[in-house]
Amino acid sequence: MLLYSTKNKNNQASLQEAVMKGLPDDNGLYMPEHIPQLDPEFIQNLANYSFLDIAHEVCTTLFGDTIPEADLRIILENSMDFPAPVVKLDDQKYVLELFHGPSLAFKDFGARFMAQLMSYFNRGETKELTILVATSGDTGGAVAAGFYKTPGIRVIILYPSGKVSMLQEKQLTTLGHNISALEINGTFDDCQAMVKQAFLDSELTQKIRLSSANSINIARLIPQSFYYFEAYKQLPQSGDPIVFCVPSGNFGNLTAGLLAAKMGLPVHRFIAATNANDVVPVYISDGTYQPRPSLRTLSNAMDVGNPSNFARMLDLYLGTDERSTWNNIKNMVSGYAFDDAETAKVMQLVDQKYQYTLDPHGAVGYLALDAYQQEHPNTRGIILETAHPAKFIDDVEEILGHKIEIPERLAELADREKKADYLEAEYGKLKAWLLEHS
Repeated sequence: MLLYSTKNKNNQASLQEAVMKGLPDDNGLYMPEHIPQLDPEFIQNLANYSFLDIAHEVCTTLFGDTIPEADLRIILENSMDFPAPVVKLDDQKYVLELFHGPSLAFKDFGARFMAQLMSYFNRGETKELTILVATSGDTGGAVAAGFYKTPGIRVIILYPSGKVSMLQEKQLTTLGHNISALEINGTFDDCQAMVKQAFLDSELTQKIRLSSANSINIARLIPQSFYYFEAYKQLPQSGDPIVFCVPSGNFGNLTAGLLAAKMGLPVHRFIAATNANDVVPVYISDGTYQPRPSLRTLSNAMDVGNPSNFARMLDLYLGTDERSTWNNIKNMVSGYAFDDAETAKVMQLVDQKYQYTLDPHGAVGYLALDAYQQEHPNTRGIILETAHPAKFIDDVEEILGHKIEIPERLAELADREKKADYLEAEYGKLKAWLLEHS
């Protein structure tokens, strides 16, 4: 399997190189040189395959013989050991629950797969590998859980001070061992920019083996495509066309769905659901892409003003010019944005109407799907519920006016001691910290 940079298709890398480097030297993003089609018979018979079998088929189709069959099976078995169930709200609306992993967020799928894959590729290396990652909320906890105590690999997580929930913060600051947290006096975009600059710093990368665990790493993106197939198989094949509604921040989750569609999953349409950080819905509406500083919202994991994976979306639907690329994307993706007041109101509505508790991100997804289905009623929609509502317990309980159940593995974090180093949002501060702690 070969991959290329979105900034230069001649800049190619093997799967191992792409996974271990994270970013190409030109600051693009790695994409598969060729996106193969899955066997149509496999797609037609998805219901006959386990989640693990689906993941295996997608990987072998993409990777070819890059990883021996027995090794790939072990990687997947160690990664995909929790379910992704679809819950029916009504005949038109379904929820794909992606919070049954160790950190109770969808990013567990990508983080655990990536940890296993990196550990596999890291065999025989004598120099420690440093995973450098920025988080707007859920990535940090998932990466920390996925790489915890992995031999030969340490993880350093940057997160914006005061802009993640208490339990999210505890997930990434209380493990210790090979997991370190840096509390940054800035936004997620600041954290992400600092991480990217580190990868482009040749002086630093000559001294420290760096890789990324953000959705900029192709090893995070590929496994996120698995659960689109898993969700699709859980709905009856006969019936109205199926659309996926994806609460979106850095747009890795949506891009993984687009990859699944390119490989043959017959998705009718994707819906990009955002909060006030609506640069992609604006682009879909008028073709203008204007990144801007992120705004703080109730759905904090989506507070991204310059989503990295937008470059991959453009690459997947690249046309002959900017306008044709825009047309290609808007023919497959619809975009909607909602504010905090609308988010809170629909959380109450769903709680009362369906006795189902949405987290703020899933609530934005519900709003977007509902808006789309008002215009396109003859569709079945699957909302990606990306995190357990208990991760945002203070906000959720205040909005709903009643207590919600906290999973035991989350509740036990409350009394753990936070350990994080505080840094200003300056790359020089990060570089100095990395060199001091290498």
